[in-house]
Amino acid sequence: MGKFSKKKDSGTPAISTASLPDIVFMLLFFFMVATVMRENGEKKVMVRLPSADQVKKIEKKGLVSFIYVGKPIPKYRAKFGDEPRIQLNDAFADVSEVGPFVLKEKAAKREEEKPLMITSIKADEDVGMGIITDIKEELRKVNALKVNYSTKKGSVLDNK
Repeated sequence: MGKFSKKKDSGTPAISTASLPDIVFMLLFFFMVATVMRENGEKKVMVRLPSADQVKKIEKKGLVSFIYVGKPIPKYRAKFGDEPRIQLNDAFADVSEVGPFVLKEKAAKREEEKPLMITSIKADEDVGMGIITDIKEELRKVNALKVNYSTKKGSVLDNK
């Protein structure tokens, strides 16, 4: 008769790492697809934001188109002068180019995101309201009615 010997408990078996590369590449692919690259180009205008005591933060910054208004930085003053200028993305623009810029930004978004788009005006505190009013008129022409004015948190009296 044969003897049956008891096998000794050798512990838990080693965890298989064969599927680990698949999981890593799946996560890498997910983050590549889901991540939105922000376009923060060179600022060509000086913008000192005014203070406000009633500030609300924008939740979805990917749906915001920024319009910068201010005096050109010293590097560009010889060519463009000291008067406040409009910057759209990385280039100086005229007021007439604001509407097409917003329409182009809107066309780049998905259909369900288009009604949620916000146009944010980042204007220097010393810029006159004339250029801001002209920008708002152009935004009305292209039905971009959600307008945000960027400010820094603080008392209005802090600027004086």
